[in-house]
Amino acid sequence: MATRTRRPERREEPLSRERIVEAAIGLLDTAGEGGLTFRALAERLATGPGAIYWHVTGKDELLSAATDAVVAGAVTAGTSDTTPQEAIRTLALGVFDAIDAHPWAGTQLARAPAQSPLLRVFEHIGRQVQALGVPHAAQFTAASALLNYVLGVGGQNAANARGHQPDTNRSEFLGTVSDVWANLDPDEYAFTRNVADQLRDHDDRAEFLAGIDLIVAGITSRRWPTDPAPS
Repeated sequence: MATRTRRPERREEPLSRERIVEAAIGLLDTAGEGGLTFRALAERLATGPGAIYWHVTGKDELLSAATDAVVAGAVTAGTSDTTPQEAIRTLALGVFDAIDAHPWAGTQLARAPAQSPLLRVFEHIGRQVQALGVPHAAQFTAASALLNYVLGVGGQNAANARGHQPDTNRSEFLGTVSDVWANLDPDEYAFTRNVADQLRDHDDRAEFLAGIDLIVAGITSRRWPTDPAPS
C-alpha cells in the first residue's frame, strides 16, 4: 500500500506585540473602543487571551500603544530641511489625517494627556515653537494653543464624518446644512447666513491648515514678555 506523504504544517507568524497592536487597530477602526475586547482580539489573532496578556498588561496599555502607532508617522515626518512654520504644518496635518483615518485616536489623545502618544505630539510641536524664537516663558502657552487646535479640530472633523447618514456623501451633507444656514433668521444669524455658501464648498484640510497658519502668525508676530535675565 502506498504510503501517504504528510503535508508539512504551515508555520504561523509568531505572536508579537506589533501583531497585537495591528489587530487592535483593525478592531478599533471597525468596531470602535467598545468592540476592542481581549476575547475579540484573541479570535482575530487565533490565539488565547492569556497569550495576549503576555505582551500587554491590559486594555489601557493596548489603547495607548495603538494610538502611538497611528500617530507615529505624523511625528516622525522629515522636517529637518524646512522652516519651523512648515514643520508645524506638516506635523499638524499628519495628526489631522491620522485622526481622520482612525477617529478613536483623537479621543485617546485628548483623554490621556500624561501618556506617550500625546507627549510625542506636544514634544515635536514644542521643538518647532522653540525654533520660532518664542521666549521660554511663553513656549508652553504657544505649544498648548497649537496642540489644542489640532486635537479639537481633528476630533470635530472625525465626529462630523461619523455623523453623516450612511447613504449621504459629504457634498450632500454640506449642501443640506448650507441650505439650513441660508434660511436662518436674518437678524439673529446675519453672519452665519452670509457664509452659508462658503460652508457648502469648503475643504476641511485646507481650512484646518489656514487655522494653523493664523495661530503661527499670531505666535510669531506677538510681542511676548522676555525671559528674566539670569541672576
